[in-house]
Amino acid sequence: MPNDSGQHALQRFIAEHRRLFVLTGAGCSTDSGIPDYRDTDGSWKRSQPVTYQAFISDTLTRQRYWARSMVGWRRFGHALPNDTHHALFQLEQLGKVQLLLTQNVDGLHQRAGNRDVLDMHGRLDTVRCLGCEHRSPRHTFQHMLLELNPSWAKLDAADAPDGDADLEGHDFGTFVIPPCPHCGGMLKPDVVFYGENVPRDRVATAIQALDAADAMLVVGSSLMVFSGYRFAHAAAKAGKPIAAVNLGRTRADPLLSLKVEQPCAEALAFLRDNASTASAEEIA
Repeated sequence: MPNDSGQHALQRFIAEHRRLFVLTGAGCSTDSGIPDYRDTDGSWKRSQPVTYQAFISDTLTRQRYWARSMVGWRRFGHALPNDTHHALFQLEQLGKVQLLLTQNVDGLHQRAGNRDVLDMHGRLDTVRCLGCEHRSPRHTFQHMLLELNPSWAKLDAADAPDGDADLEGHDFGTFVIPPCPHCGGMLKPDVVFYGENVPRDRVATAIQALDAADAMLVVGSSLMVFSGYRFAHAAAKAGKPIAAVNLGRTRADPLLSLKVEQPCAEALAFLRDNASTASAEEIA
């Protein structure tokens, strides 16, 4: 049964705070068919993602990554926003969002209509050259991969997080990765890999928004990664209340003013249900 008390407490939290700093994680996108990394205890469900250091230093690691990505992109690249994304769009429409900072790389908040979004870890729909910094659409690179690797195009595998696929048992050494068409450099998804730092300007922009906010709302994130947890720590240090919607433990549990352990779409259903009739005054 829905936890109405949790929903009502969350609705009161949103009503009591005019400017929310919203941080979202993988739990927002699971209903769009994109798996998450962690279980309810915050532990890894699978092996950790490829690191930046391994990607740039080892050819076989890059071949394995791009082969799995080529297979996984077929579905990831066509994922659609779900009810959680639509609810957060309604929250922005009500003038409640100071900034939506997302740890996700799927661009689904923007596809749902949100405008005040900062992609903390970048976007998987863009490919960046590590040599000349040229950026190109991921779908263009997908066509290049398919043309160079026709035998791999017939393979399929279960979806994994961040556009990956559980493609194993193949000789990845035969997979061909095209170089940058402009300078011949190494191509990488325009996302922050593990072992890589979030660009300072993004962190500064997010901190500025947090300073201007009245409270923080975490949706679908365990905050186990420091790049997200740091904002909860900063909010608590500044005396700003924090509410979290997440199934299971978060790293910031001791800092929370409110925790709703429900699926994100269920907890935020009141925003969608009231979308056609609610005014800012009704929610605020």
